[in-house]
Amino acid sequence: MAIPTNIKTLLSGDVVEWARIEFKETWDAEASPKTMAKDNKERIHYIRKMSNTVEPSDDEEKDLFNLANRIPFDERVNHQADISDLNITLIKFFPYTQIDVVQFPEGLGGNNIIEQTFKGPIHQQLRDALQYIRNTIITEKVVKHPDRPEADRFFNYPLAAIEEALSNAVYHRAYDEREPIEVRVENDKIEIVSFPGPDRSVTLEGLKSYHVSNRRYRNRRIGDFLKELHLTEGRNTGFKKILDALEANGSPKPEFETDEARSYFISRFYIHKEFQNVLKKEPKRSRKGAKKELKKGAERKQVILELLFENPTMTQTDLIDKLGLTRKQIQTDIKDLKNEGILERKGSNRNGYWIVNKVD
Repeated sequence: MAIPTNIKTLLSGDVVEWARIEFKETWDAEASPKTMAKDNKERIHYIRKMSNTVEPSDDEEKDLFNLANRIPFDERVNHQADISDLNITLIKFFPYTQIDVVQFPEGLGGNNIIEQTFKGPIHQQLRDALQYIRNTIITEKVVKHPDRPEADRFFNYPLAAIEEALSNAVYHRAYDEREPIEVRVENDKIEIVSFPGPDRSVTLEGLKSYHVSNRRYRNRRIGDFLKELHLTEGRNTGFKKILDALEANGSPKPEFETDEARSYFISRFYIHKEFQNVLKKEPKRSRKGAKKELKKGAERKQVILELLFENPTMTQTDLIDKLGLTRKQIQTDIKDLKNEGILERKGSNRNGYWIVNKVD
């Protein structure tokens, strides 16, 4: 680019362009605040932070290198692998490309742990893991009401929310990190853990308020592949889909967690409130102990009336399991209560309900 003046004008002092031209006798590379050599062994990088030139932290340096890569990670050349299609098993080239589903039936301090690992092509392990969760973890509950024919149906966890969170974990995880995706199933919640965390454009405050606007995706090709399988959309819609699925099921709101270093990401889902009572259910007493406690007919009838008053849709089988009595005892007590006019049955044996006219 030509300078808008000439050397004669500059030497005469008539025009000075100090804001655009610097005069240097020599140039010292060691004094330049750029990448430089230290003892001819280690290279030190400097960045501009506000008005200062400083050495970056490890996380800042890693982010800069990732930003400098014009080719996304999943499109870079791997000279040790011959991958022409994502259907080929990645576990051969990237260890821990897998999904671990870990259940803690007795809580975190219990001795019983159920583990299931899913490997293979990423779309296959994702589908297998979701199918396993659907069959072994997701539970539906139906509550009938005596005043209307419609019943309430809900799940301990909505599968749509779990599917969206797990698909996003497969989409946005770093495949060069030797950590699997882990689905931790406890008595009252499910946690989906992946590494690393989200991009730094996603703030901690935004995660807490569910206002996330992230347009930088870590694995574009994997996202396009999952999009063709209708597992993701790649349009920053995952959070809304999760919230909508939880709200439709009547479930508590989720929690999304990461740290300042963005080293991990957790999607946490809490169990539906109607299933919390099942967790707090007292252990069943033995039939022998129950018989001793309710050996008198009047006592048994009173307990039966109280149970049917609280839950009119209970069946005789439910009463047998609840009280530890024989079927003959239950049938005899119910017959007596009907004859006394205290108990009535409306509807069929399968879809009907009880009406208790008097409870002391």
